[in-house]
Amino acid sequence: MTPGRKMAARARTLRCLPPRPDFYARVTDGENSPEYRAMALCGPGDALVVDFMRWPYATDLGDVKLLQLQMQGASGFVTDGAIRDLDVISTYGFPIFAQARTPSALEYGKAFEENVPIQCAGVLVMPSDLVVGDNDGVVVVPAALAEEVLDWVEEHENAEEHVKRQILETKSNPGRFYPPTDELKEELRRQEG
Repeated sequence: MTPGRKMAARARTLRCLPPRPDFYARVTDGENSPEYRAMALCGPGDALVVDFMRWPYATDLGDVKLLQLQMQGASGFVTDGAIRDLDVISTYGFPIFAQARTPSALEYGKAFEENVPIQCAGVLVMPSDLVVGDNDGVVVVPAALAEEVLDWVEEHENAEEHVKRQILETKSNPGRFYPPTDELKEELRRQEG
């Protein structure tokens, strides 16, 4: 929703549930509600990741509530629901990833609990997982695998850059060199020492 803004942050999670009057009576409102407790966990290097049940126009968070993320210097906001007040929120400085925009303030659901395992767009997100986003979307990397995945990504990107140079130099069909082989990656590792 904020083209050109990239994110690499630790996940802080918020789980929402469908509306039901008896359920609403159990959930705290005001400054101690689950959404504010979740946002209180977010500072620089953290992104709030919200499970809004993949409903395309569902949101409970707009410019007023998300101001807390800006005040705390959060690094991003991700939801499988929608975002409203985007024109204002996009000035807050952090990247925003959502399924859609919506003008609706109807209660499609309510924040229930913070910093627990959630699903977001069908993907399991655990608190402290690495969430990486750009114009293409968001990827979730389990915290325990983050270093290994980052090493693989750097090596693969380096190999793809090498392959692109080979294609251009030889004016060949990309299929001649792509995808990069394990042998090519090993050769590049040796060259780099």
